[in-house]
Amino acid sequence: MTLDGRAETVRALLRAFPLGFCSAHVELAVVHAADDIGKGRLDDATARLALARSHLGAIPALRQPRLRITIASLDLLLARQRGNFAHVIEQVNLLATPIVGRSNADLTLSRDLRAHALLNLGTAEAWSLRLHDSERHLDEGAALARDIDRPYLEVACLAQLGFATKVNSFTLARRHCEQAIALAGRHGWDAEPVVVPALATLAGLLIWTGEFDDAQQWLRRAEHAAAAGVDPAIRLLLHLKAGMLHAGRGRHCQALAEFDAAKGVQAIMAGEHAITPLVTSWTMATQARLGRVEEARALLASLTETQAARGEIRNAAAVIRLAEGDPSGARRELRPLLDGTSALIHDAALVETHLLDAVAARKLGDARAANAAVERALGVAEPDRLILPFVIIGARESLETVPRSETAHAALLADILDALGGPCPTTTDDLASQAGGLSRSELRVLRYLPTNLTRPEIAGQLSVSLNTVNTHVRNIYAKLGARDRTSAVARARELRLVSAGRDNQLAVT
Repeated sequence: MTLDGRAETVRALLRAFPLGFCSAHVELAVVHAADDIGKGRLDDATARLALARSHLGAIPALRQPRLRITIASLDLLLARQRGNFAHVIEQVNLLATPIVGRSNADLTLSRDLRAHALLNLGTAEAWSLRLHDSERHLDEGAALARDIDRPYLEVACLAQLGFATKVNSFTLARRHCEQAIALAGRHGWDAEPVVVPALATLAGLLIWTGEFDDAQQWLRRAEHAAAAGVDPAIRLLLHLKAGMLHAGRGRHCQALAEFDAAKGVQAIMAGEHAITPLVTSWTMATQARLGRVEEARALLASLTETQAARGEIRNAAAVIRLAEGDPSGARRELRPLLDGTSALIHDAALVETHLLDAVAARKLGDARAANAAVERALGVAEPDRLILPFVIIGARESLETVPRSETAHAALLADILDALGGPCPTTTDDLASQAGGLSRSELRVLRYLPTNLTRPEIAGQLSVSLNTVNTHVRNIYAKLGARDRTSAVARARELRLVSAGRDNQLAVT
């Protein structure tokens, strides 16, 4: 019943037992431990599992193997809830061997626990940035859950898969999130904690693409669903996304409060994980933007040499240097990122790197270097439409000084300028002239034509109707003198309206 999302039924059954009865029975103590984990009572769950292990000999020998592996599964879930991801990865092999037994119940339990183990393993790997392994295990877990008709486990795997795949593909991450949310909705779990990772990840994707109003709606849904209890890692993720949303809207005081809350949650988790440098870097950069440079400097000084060398931290250090009026120092901080000797978690941070380099170069009077850095930022931002870094850094001046004839990203440029408050009339005229009369709405649709998204999927991305997309596509073909999608993309590249860089397979629509 727990694996079918029927936690309330389980709780009602447990309440029906006489007071004190459950603590005297090992198997009921294990059920109580699972319920405690679901409610976030991790210390109570730890105590119950310890009690169950110490009294295993009191139950019949035939039932002991199944109970041992159930306890092992809950131990892994407990370790994941505490953020002890390294322990999960080390210990998950305990559940790799099927339960030896003759009954159908043994076989069912074995497959259930394997799917549960894959969920825990894939989640731990995602938070440890072992993304290829994470995607593989969560995919396998979702497939097994479908095969054994455990939709609750399938939702959990898909929700975590959305989080795991966002580093490599926003489009794929969004698809997994939407699948998890739709499946949860069909079973009445759309406001349950199991779907929170998908809701939070989807909100995060929309924040990065500058769709702040839509992001806020998904984030509110995630926070509402999380009220019933989620593990610290997900609470940390919610605080981080809320802070990013505030920062994107220029509410830096509110953003800093969310980042501080994230640090508080992080303090109770075991060890470091994928989000650790993100929370730290966002905190430092926000402090610097609020003029609290000394606090930002103190936080930077508290880091180890290894932590300070991480890419996201270097970006924040450059923000501090700029706040101190030291553009040369900012460019020195960014150099390891620009030459590839310091790694970044996601391309979004590299967009920020190029934009900070542009700001520093412009302050040093090097307009050519500044324009080149902005063009590189646009190139990295183009595939996933990463708008947030431009908004955070306030890149309007840098964008408006880029010669329109020299950019290969006119459609994205129009979107960013809209997010920054709309381009000035001369900018609009330049773009329209270069685009052969395409409107800004048509430019937005044009940006998706080199991808593998179908027209209905493009409509979903833009939150418009399919008829609107069809109308824009017909206008694009007419204005570019193209007969189909492929020739429209080729002509757009000739006009430098879309990038000739990273490209996906064209969809035939």
